[in-house]
Amino acid sequence: MTGHPELDISIPSRSYTESHINSVSTRPRDEELIERGDAISPTRASIVRMLALLCACSLSVGSHYASYTLGPLKSRLAREINTSNTEFSLLISAFSLNSTWTPLVGGLMASKLGTTLTSIIATGVIFFGQVLLLVGDIKGDVRLMAFGLFVFGFGVSPLAVVQESIIVRFFKSHGLGVSMALGLVAGKLASFISARTSLPLAERFGRHAPFYASTFLAALSLFINLVYMASSKWLIRGSGTVLLEASEIRSEARRRSLYDISEARALEKVAKKRYIRFKDIPKLGDIFWAYIGLNILCGTIWAPFTHLAANIFEKRYGLTENAASTQASYLLAGSILLYPATGFIVDRMKHPQAVLRMFMLSSVLTLLGYAWLVLPPAWTGTPSPAVAAIATGIGFSPLLLVVLVPQLVPFKFVSTTLGVHKSMEQTGATIFQTIAGLVLDGASPHQRAPKGDQYTTQQLLNVFFGFNVLQLLGIIGLSHLDHRRRQAAETLENAVGDEEDVEREEESTFTGGEGDILASEIGPLSSPDPRKPLLGPRPRADSRASYFPSSCPSKGVRGHSEIRRGRIFVCLCAMLVGSAWVLFLSTAWSRLRSR
Repeated sequence: MTGHPELDISIPSRSYTESHINSVSTRPRDEELIERGDAISPTRASIVRMLALLCACSLSVGSHYASYTLGPLKSRLAREINTSNTEFSLLISAFSLNSTWTPLVGGLMASKLGTTLTSIIATGVIFFGQVLLLVGDIKGDVRLMAFGLFVFGFGVSPLAVVQESIIVRFFKSHGLGVSMALGLVAGKLASFISARTSLPLAERFGRHAPFYASTFLAALSLFINLVYMASSKWLIRGSGTVLLEASEIRSEARRRSLYDISEARALEKVAKKRYIRFKDIPKLGDIFWAYIGLNILCGTIWAPFTHLAANIFEKRYGLTENAASTQASYLLAGSILLYPATGFIVDRMKHPQAVLRMFMLSSVLTLLGYAWLVLPPAWTGTPSPAVAAIATGIGFSPLLLVVLVPQLVPFKFVSTTLGVHKSMEQTGATIFQTIAGLVLDGASPHQRAPKGDQYTTQQLLNVFFGFNVLQLLGIIGLSHLDHRRRQAAETLENAVGDEEDVEREEESTFTGGEGDILASEIGPLSSPDPRKPLLGPRPRADSRASYFPSSCPSKGVRGHSEIRRGRIFVCLCAMLVGSAWVLFLSTAWSRLRSR
């Protein structure tokens, strides 16, 4: 190997290797599969990681700005192009409809094609959809606007999955909480600026101005993505990143096959193990599915309210259009300050259930906010306390959903788990957004309920409050499951320590059963040392410290019954996604066909 100086790349030697790739003694050692490059200074690595974070943050600026342009313009669109509540909700649902399935595909694409190519596809689709939305607004064609948002939605969630995967990759062992917070803050800042400026732009420069601005920012994100693609290999080498994607391992295997077939075959085996298979998803355990169920409830009470808040405040409290838009924009301001603070706290809190307790606090805050809004407006007079409570509650809870993922699954499942999380959250949002428009319009698009707007708004707020109660109960249930899992992990760890000889004998007599296959494929589910491969053989008793770290107890499947439940949950999730599509298409057919 020393006769090939051109192979000098700055990838640590443990990046590609698995201790169980070959059982024969002649296999290449870990150190021989990938040569070390020159030593990377910590300062240089930190600077390169910051550049990677800057690129990742910039990828979603255009999509986040465009996502919150419509909310403040709801009343203006109703006056100028005569959109009803249902039609406006269909516009928002068209944007989120594809996000019911594209996040999962985005995770699989990120695993198969790599995050760089996947992000290029996503930002290109977002830009094209934004252009269609702009043309539809210029023509006053609601159907074309809905189609533009439908195309736009193809790229939004895959891009978010890619962005989070990039950050996890570069910062998994370098302050992931703060880094993830900064990445999400960039998007939240763009969303807040959009909600704060779209109505003033429309009033000063005309109705089309916000759509021109969002189209320009979408083009800017695409350009920055091209810059990231051109420099991605340099960023990986310069930062000393050790978590390599399956597509990169396969590319390296093809390059190595030109002169060393045995190394190429070894790398191919590792690459195959890092590809995601659908049949592995049901094996992630009950607590994973409890987490996914919680995402559905979060989707119902977060996004739909932020899009409808300006109009609700205007109708319920008699505010002007500008004042209501300003109040609603503050719902998105909490994340700008709370995301970094939350990331800092998460990185330093050592309690095993710290994240879940913070999540419970956020649910209580949003519940208090909805409780204030449910009260008669004659009693409260202003939405400001509710805005403060809800802005604080949703100001840090989305980050908690993301930072939980690396604790639940091994690295090779991170992209797909983020995809499932996004998919089900958007499914809940799409279903409830469509229903909210129907509730606000009453029995038909031309008739309100007998008591008018106040009655339908009260009904909608009551539903928001009820779903928030369910979300709080879901968090309590998830916390209980997590506590039981940790207790079981401690018991199993002690048993492994007491039965070292038995464990070694079981390892030598591999049965080939489903549980053994899963253990051999997944190996240690988490490791505080990123240089140790996530894929490996079944753990020995002397490796129990890495298999059962205090912050992430065992997540292995405990039996066939748990796998069966996982398959049932997969089917239920698929049915829920299908119901979102049926609801949207049937409502769009009945309400938009006359346009």
